[in-house]
Amino acid sequence: MGAGGQPEERKTTYREAMREALREALRSDDRVFLMGEDVGRYGGCFGVSLGLLEEFGPERIRDTPLSESAFVGAGIGAALAGMRPIVEIMTVNFSLLALDQILNNAATLLHMSGGQLPVPLVIRMTTGAGRQLAAQHSHSLEGWYAHIPGIRVLAPATIEDARHMLAPALADPDPVLIFEHGSLYNAAGELAPSTTPVDLDHAAVRKPGTDISLITYGGSLPKALAAADELATESISAEVVDLRALRPLDDATIAATVARTHRVVIVDEAWRTGSLAAEISARIAEGSFYELDAPVERVCSAEVPIPYARRLEEAALPQTADIVAAAHRAVD
Repeated sequence: MGAGGQPEERKTTYREAMREALREALRSDDRVFLMGEDVGRYGGCFGVSLGLLEEFGPERIRDTPLSESAFVGAGIGAALAGMRPIVEIMTVNFSLLALDQILNNAATLLHMSGGQLPVPLVIRMTTGAGRQLAAQHSHSLEGWYAHIPGIRVLAPATIEDARHMLAPALADPDPVLIFEHGSLYNAAGELAPSTTPVDLDHAAVRKPGTDISLITYGGSLPKALAAADELATESISAEVVDLRALRPLDDATIAATVARTHRVVIVDEAWRTGSLAAEISARIAEGSFYELDAPVERVCSAEVPIPYARRLEEAALPQTADIVAAAHRAVD
C-alpha cells in the first residue's frame, strides 16, 4: 500500500511489456504467429512468451526443433507466403547458425526479385552480457547485423520501446531484427498508455545536456544515464542519446547532438574493433568534424570472449565509471 492507504500502482517490467506487444500482435492479425525454441510450453527461455500458448494455441505459438537455420528459413517462407511470422532466437550467439538465411535470403530476396518478393519477417533475439552466462551466450553482435543492407535493426532500451516497437516492425515490408538486452528483462517502470506507434527511424534524446553527448543503445542506456547523473554532480551537463535503431542510423540526431555539446562519448557493449561505435565515430568525423572540441571517445567491451567469473565479466564490460572517465577526458 502507498501513502494514505492507497494501493501502489503496479510497475511493468520490460519482459511484460514485450509479452503484451506479442499478445496485441497475435490478437490484432490472424497472420501473426510466434515460433522458436521453447517459446510454447516453457514460455520462452527468458519468460517473454509465458502464457501465450494457453491463450493462442499451438498453431500460433510454435515450438521448433533446435535448428536455427531451419526455423528461420521456415519463417522466411511463411513471410513470402503472406504470413507475419515472429521468430525468436534464444541468444544472438546462436543466430550465427541462421546467418546464411538472414543474409543470403531474408535481406536479399526483395532486391533480387526486382521488388516482387518482400519478406515481412520479425526476428527477436536476446543480446548482451552481465548475467554470468559465459562466452557462448553473452556477446553483443547486433553491430554485425547493422552492417547488412536490406534489413532493419532495432534495439529497444526502454519499457515503452519494448511495448510499442513490435507493431511497426510487423508492418515493415523488410525483415526486422529486434535485439533485447538480457539485463533489461527485469527492469521495471510505469508504462504510460499510448496509441502512437514508435518511430523506428529516429534516435531519442533521453536526457538533454550542453557539455558532452553520451551516445548509446540497448543495455548500455541505463549506464549512460547513471553516468550523466554522476557528471551532473560535478557540474558537467551530459546529453544522453538512445540510438534505438542501429540500421538505419539516425545521422541527423547524431549530428544535432554533436553541434549542441561539441564533445562525444560513444558507449557500445560490442568489441571496439570494427564496432558500431567505430561506424558512428567515422560518421561524426565525416559530417561534424569542425563541431568537435575534442576527439571522440569510445567505451567498448574488452577484446576477449566474455568471461564467466563475475568480476572478470564486469571488468570486460563498459561500466558507468568507464563512461564517466571517458567524459572527463573529453571535457578536460
